[in-house]
Amino acid sequence: MRRTALLVSAALLTSLLPLAVARAADDPPPVPVDRFEGEVPFANPPAGGLFTWGGDTDDPPTLRLSARDDAPEGSQVLSGTYDISGYGGFTHDFAFAEPAPDWSARKGIRFWWDGQDNGKKVAFELKDGGANGEASELWTTSFTDDFTGWKQIEIPFTDFVYRTDYQPVGGIDHVLGLTQMWGYAVTLPVGAPGRFAMDGVELYGRADQSLRASVLTDSAVYPVKEGGTATVKVTVATTDSAPIDEPVTVAYETAGGSASTSDYTPLKGEFTFPAGTASGTTRTVRVHTLKDKAAAETAETIPVKLTVTGAKAPAETPQVVIDAHGLPYLNSKLPVKKRVADLLSRMTLAEKTGQMTQAERGAVGTGADIAADDLGSLLSGGGSTPTPNTPAAWAKMIDSFQLRAQATRFQIPLVYGVDAVHGHNNLVGATVMPHNIGIGATRDPRLAQRTGAVTAAEVRATGIPWDFAPCLCVTRDERWGRSYESFGEDPALVESMETVIQGLQGARDGRDLKDDDKVLATAKHFVGDGGTAYGSSTTGTYTIDQGVTTVTRQQLEAIHLAPYRTAVERGVGTVMPSYSSLDIVGDGQGPVKMHARADMINGVLKDKLGFDGFVISDWNGIDQIPGDYASDVRTSVNAGVDMVMAPYAYKDFHTALVQEVRAGRVSEKRIDDAVGRILTQKFKLGLFEKPYADTSGASRIGSAGHRAVAREAAAESQVLLKNSAGVLPLRKSQKVYVAGSDADDIGNQSGGWTVTWQGSSGDITPGTTILEAMRKNSARLTYSKDASAPTGGYDVGVVVVGETPYAEGVGDVGNGHDLELSAADKAAVDTVCAAMKCAVLIVSGRPQLIGDRLGDIDALVASWLPGTEGDGVADVLYGRRAFTGRLPVTWPRSEAQLPINVGDPTYDPQFPYGWGLTTLTKVPEGGAATLQALGAAAGAAERAGAGDRGRALVEKARLIVQRKAGLRMTAAVAAPFADAEHLLLTGRYGEAVRKLTQAYRAA
Repeated sequence: MRRTALLVSAALLTSLLPLAVARAADDPPPVPVDRFEGEVPFANPPAGGLFTWGGDTDDPPTLRLSARDDAPEGSQVLSGTYDISGYGGFTHDFAFAEPAPDWSARKGIRFWWDGQDNGKKVAFELKDGGANGEASELWTTSFTDDFTGWKQIEIPFTDFVYRTDYQPVGGIDHVLGLTQMWGYAVTLPVGAPGRFAMDGVELYGRADQSLRASVLTDSAVYPVKEGGTATVKVTVATTDSAPIDEPVTVAYETAGGSASTSDYTPLKGEFTFPAGTASGTTRTVRVHTLKDKAAAETAETIPVKLTVTGAKAPAETPQVVIDAHGLPYLNSKLPVKKRVADLLSRMTLAEKTGQMTQAERGAVGTGADIAADDLGSLLSGGGSTPTPNTPAAWAKMIDSFQLRAQATRFQIPLVYGVDAVHGHNNLVGATVMPHNIGIGATRDPRLAQRTGAVTAAEVRATGIPWDFAPCLCVTRDERWGRSYESFGEDPALVESMETVIQGLQGARDGRDLKDDDKVLATAKHFVGDGGTAYGSSTTGTYTIDQGVTTVTRQQLEAIHLAPYRTAVERGVGTVMPSYSSLDIVGDGQGPVKMHARADMINGVLKDKLGFDGFVISDWNGIDQIPGDYASDVRTSVNAGVDMVMAPYAYKDFHTALVQEVRAGRVSEKRIDDAVGRILTQKFKLGLFEKPYADTSGASRIGSAGHRAVAREAAAESQVLLKNSAGVLPLRKSQKVYVAGSDADDIGNQSGGWTVTWQGSSGDITPGTTILEAMRKNSARLTYSKDASAPTGGYDVGVVVVGETPYAEGVGDVGNGHDLELSAADKAAVDTVCAAMKCAVLIVSGRPQLIGDRLGDIDALVASWLPGTEGDGVADVLYGRRAFTGRLPVTWPRSEAQLPINVGDPTYDPQFPYGWGLTTLTKVPEGGAATLQALGAAAGAAERAGAGDRGRALVEKARLIVQRKAGLRMTAAVAAPFADAEHLLLTGRYGEAVRKLTQAYRAA
């Protein structure tokens, strides 16, 4: 569709402008962008049009064209309502198939806004450069709605700054060129319902040199030791890299700040870049600081004011900072406890509450608010990455934020967090591990620890000291979209895999946290997130995620709380509460959001379990507590939440918390406890001594050594459910036919939380697909994704099917998802398995319903989400390694059976918890008598504390039972078989063999 609003004659439209709008005599007529008279449709890309977006299903605003008598232009305006908890707004993208407009001849953009006088900031963004409106740079500014009625908002292009978050395909050139513009976007305020109206978007004015020429400094902050000299580099640059047309004069002066003139030599002067100066030319200003008689001082600031004529001035006044020195908290030889006490005693309430505030990196832009609001932490949400998405860019970005913290009085470093839930999964090129469900299938605690160590090394090498992992949820219903984040349905299995904490953090006492290959771990989501009831969620269209977990006190302790007891014993540094609600039967409270449960956070986690780290909220987690925002803040903090993740509402949280303390509704003692916990971890991480990225380990990111660990984990995670006539392992000499949607898709086999929050199909990060790995093992292989190629003449077929990526409640069954294979995958299975012997691999985050096809399938493998190392899957397919994985969750016959878990009174699955055939291992001979002997020996091993021997004896018994049970699975076999797996994990080896004997007799 043609962009009528942009193509209509400017002269014609000038006559339609409101009479109140005046323009300079030498200004050209304005050029309309949107008049909202119906010429621009509501349409999604790649079509040109207006569309909404948001962080959650209920975040996008409504949008409509409304007839208004008071419309500033024409008869209609664009209007709508919103109620945003995360982020949301609307965009006008120009049609991808048409040339992008050139706005470079104009001074700026303006529009009419119907003010509501709510005091909220509204972000306005431009889409500059790139292939289209969804593959362009974002440049942003904002205005404050502090007026009533219509007002024309006029924004010169010089006001826009580069927006670093959520760049869809990476940077174009980081220059607002204006020659290829793809539209604009409006981001609306969060935290309270509102309405808006907008009209008459247009370009105005004539561009001058200040649009294409800028004066920049090499930094916003220049820390220097007392007595040292700070060097401020001042550069003139043009958008097209051409020399400047007119002189640019820069006057500089040191004035203001917290330092006195006795701390430095005052400076005042001026220099000129003459016409013809090349873009990139630099001049230097040196600020000399002086030593005084004070032995101990906080940091002091010296602003260097720059007044620029002929070009755009720097967005901020650069500051020289004389480093804090001589204070006890800076003495690394003192015990951490004393350092914390000293620093706490010096801090103001605003500085303390700042430490309790965590913002999203994209919300703080270049980071000026870090010092202004004394922020204690930043995070990258899923997919929030620097441009380009490389290790060097991550380190540079985080260092730039840490530099900002040096401009605060006490120079308290930030602690930066990221969801590295299966490797450093936001980073393209990182080693992507199997998701936790696959790690649980390995039954290998040592390997789990090694995967954590690889993750920690890659995360810390990019400057990030904090990982929001591991998830210790005990998944009890595979309809949950987060099932794959769990190690399994049995708390004993989850506890056994918590060695990953030591892989991430090192020693239990935290002494390794300062090392360049360790990170602070997070046990999440406290507590009961895996037990939410289907249909109980009230979050958007979610059906189970963030819902209600209803349990008795005994069930809570035995199932959901047990992993946290282990995590605390292992010294986990942080804990994150769940979005979900907890309803403890008989306690009289009913369902209560976990962020509000003081009895669980303060009472159980901190007091009973003795957790001495700090509690970090989930993303906007406090917003789900009933009540107004002030109530949310005081309830969560009083419940024991120490740091609040308020990604885009960090200013609101900071302000509200200060007000709640001053009003006496949150005690200063509670604040000191929270800040003390946070500072303790910062000191343990060594951030005061080394706040910047140590990139010495960056060369190991995605290295062969790291990928070898992921390959081993992928191999051990494969669970062989069926293997008729020994179809697996394959032989290299066989002629193999490969089909299925997930055979050659690195995105599908990695799942959600890979590069972006939801993950995506396709070639999204370096790695080896299952097909590529199989080709390394066979020269006689044919691939046909949909099995449309002829199927005659093959020895065996391998069909790789399963799910496409999703994360959290977006993946809930009933929210656009089910547990069935797609129609295309079913057809591929049917075609191949009807033509030849076949093995079916299911790549998924949870069991898929396969029962109606099981009889036609010769070999069935639960491949889970193996990550980027498809070679690990090929290793077991071709017999390089044995299949050893065991089911971490029960595999149901039908969705009607859900939830179904080990220990249920009615238990009749397709495959029981713990099931997993093996290859390359001879199954022990014998029957009931052999099992009886194994049981006696296992009991003796248990009494002697010989764990390795006990586990080996139970494994022999398990193999004997599996050989007899085969596919004749009944409830009488499945229930004791699954019970035996639980007993094995809890060290009751003799009883485990007795249960297996019961299953054997029933088979």
